[in-house]
Amino acid sequence: MSVYTAEQKHKGPILSKSRREKTVSILCLILLIVLALIVMFPIYWIFRSSLMSNGELYAYPPAFTPPAWRFENYPETLKSFEYLKFLGNTMTILIPAVLGAVVTATMGGYAFARLRFRGKKFLFTLCVGSMLLPSMVTLIPIFFAWSKLGLVNTYWPLILPHFCGGGAFNIFLIRQFVKTVPRELDEAATIDGCGYFRILIFIIVPAIKSAMIVVGLLKFIELWNDLLQQVTYITRRDRYTLALGLNIFRGSFNDDWSSIMCATCLSFIPGIVFYLIGQKYFVEGIVMTGMKN
Repeated sequence: MSVYTAEQKHKGPILSKSRREKTVSILCLILLIVLALIVMFPIYWIFRSSLMSNGELYAYPPAFTPPAWRFENYPETLKSFEYLKFLGNTMTILIPAVLGAVVTATMGGYAFARLRFRGKKFLFTLCVGSMLLPSMVTLIPIFFAWSKLGLVNTYWPLILPHFCGGGAFNIFLIRQFVKTVPRELDEAATIDGCGYFRILIFIIVPAIKSAMIVVGLLKFIELWNDLLQQVTYITRRDRYTLALGLNIFRGSFNDDWSSIMCATCLSFIPGIVFYLIGQKYFVEGIVMTGMKN
């Protein structure tokens, strides 16, 4: 009887701790669901508003769901909103800029993590320190520089700067991932006759693939939402991006909220699709994984 009592006393705290952990997990899950609903609600409200008439939008109290699902609003909006043209202009900037940022950030991060050269620490400190410099401080002098080169109203000012690493944060992120890859792999490759470039391509890049995808995803989101730079350098309507086109469309149809909501939904769909494709790599990239089998 005493042995049974001892076992019960031993199992009691374990069961109690298990129940507490389960309760905490359930509460955290409920909290996450509530927060997710709060975040998703504005997106739902825009979509719901895009399927209503203007009269229904101004009705009080507002309806949570459309009284009639007016999907014909989208074809009507596309008659005045040059969606495909704006999307093509946007991709003309995004694709080379994102690829350039990923490639040059990888090369820069690899150089700072592996190579030895004079002034390396100073240059890295300068690179990281540039993150503290507000972009507004450099906007005007950089604009005058591009203007002197005659490249205003072209896409080059929105593409070429991203071929310098795409920002100090991207270089820093890649450097931290490269440092998690054991140097023994580099040494083994060097013995086999590989140089720095082949080590980067065949050893480092496969090991930090998730970090490179994170850099591309972050750069895509940054450029997709970048209205300031596009307003600064692009004034011709035939070169408008989605952000500029939506801004002009909103000003032209300031009373037609149904069309504005349709154009807004069309504008953020490609960004959501791109994020959903890369989200697993984004989560994986947060973890400094080191080696993979």
